[in-house]
Amino acid sequence: MPRSLNEIKKPIAKEMELFETRFREAMKSKVPLLDNIMHYIVKRKGKQMRPMFVFLTAGMCGGVNDSTYRAASLIELLHTATLVHDDVVDDSTLRRGFFSINAIWKNKIAVLVGDYLLSKGLLLSVEYKEFDLLQIVSQAVREMSEGELLQIEKARRLDIDESVYFEVIRKKTASLISSCCGCGASSAKANQEVILSMQKFGELIGLAFQIKDDLFDFEDSVTTGKPSGIDIKESKMTLPLIYSLQQSIKSEKREIINIVKNNNGEKEKVKRVLAFIKEKEGIVYAKKKMFELRNEAFLLLNGFAESEYKSSLIELVNFTTDRTH
Repeated sequence: MPRSLNEIKKPIAKEMELFETRFREAMKSKVPLLDNIMHYIVKRKGKQMRPMFVFLTAGMCGGVNDSTYRAASLIELLHTATLVHDDVVDDSTLRRGFFSINAIWKNKIAVLVGDYLLSKGLLLSVEYKEFDLLQIVSQAVREMSEGELLQIEKARRLDIDESVYFEVIRKKTASLISSCCGCGASSAKANQEVILSMQKFGELIGLAFQIKDDLFDFEDSVTTGKPSGIDIKESKMTLPLIYSLQQSIKSEKREIINIVKNNNGEKEKVKRVLAFIKEKEGIVYAKKKMFELRNEAFLLLNGFAESEYKSSLIELVNFTTDRTH
C-alpha cells in the first residue's frame, strides 16, 4: 500500500510549514489588486510536490538550509507564473477545480500577474546571489516554453512519433522536476557531479510522471467501459496512441488519425480508437516504459547513504507513478 503524501512528508514537515509561511510573505504586494490575486493563488495551491522534491533532495544531499527555502520559493514562483500564462494561452477557465486567474480578472491582468511572479523569482535569486539556482530554474522555464511550442507545431500535423513525444514531455514536464532536484542538491552545496545526477533523476521521474498522466484517460475508459478519451477529443498524441499507431498497417493508421483529427467529438468513433489502443497493447507498453524510467531513476540513488530523506524521496516517486488521480 503506497504511503500518503503526509507520511512521505514527515522528514520535512517542519521545513514545509516554514516554507509555506515564507512563501506567503514573498507573495505579498503593496498594490491591493495584486495582493488580492496573490492571496487567491496561495489559498489554492496543489499537493506541493515540487517543494517536496526540493527539500527531500537537499536533505539527502547534505541538509536543508536557507538556500533550500529560496530554491523552493523560486521554483514555485516561476512554476505558478507559467501556469497563469498557460491558462491564458489555453483559454482555460478552471485550474484544479477553481476559477483560473484569467477567468476572474481577465487575460490582461493574468498576463501581468504572471510577469510579476517571474520578476519576484528573479529578484529573490539576485538579492541573495543565488545564481546557480537561477540558472537551473531559468533553463527549465526556457525548455517548458520550447516544449509547448514544439507540441503546438507538431499537433497541427499529428506527425508525432515516439522520439518527438519524449522530446516534448522532457521539455514541458520533466524539465521542471529536474530543476527541483537539481536546485535541492545545489542548495545543499553538493558538488557538480551530484547536482547533474539529481537533475537526471528528476528528468526521468518527470517523464514517468507525464506518462502516468497520459494513462489516466485510457485507464479510466478501459476500467469503466465508458469512453472518456479526453486526450483523443483534444487531438492529443500520447504514448499509448503513438505506440499503437506504430504497430498498425497503413490503412488502419490513416483511419485512426482521421478520427483523432476530424471525428474526435463522436462517441462511437472515440470508442473505436480506445478499442484499437487496447488491441495493440498501447496501455501495456506505456506502463512498461513508465516503470523502466522509474527504475532507471532509482539506480541514480544507489550512491547515497540510507536516510529518511532518501526513503521518502523513493516513496514520493512511487506515489507519482502509483497515484489514482
